[in-house]
Amino acid sequence: MDDRAQISAELLIILAAMAALALFLIDQLNTTATEMNETYSTKISEIEKKIENMGSE
Repeated sequence: MDDRAQISAELLIILAAMAALALFLIDQLNTTATEMNETYSTKISEIEKKIENMGSE
């Protein structure tokens, strides 16, 4: 019976580590997506201003 308990404890540790890794990766992806969104918004605004300036020349 101790062998089964040992295996269960090891599996729980592995599952906890995998969950922590998944949460870390999700957080990293979320951060990257937020940064990319800000970058694209800035670039789009710059392009729109250039287009507006081209029309007024």
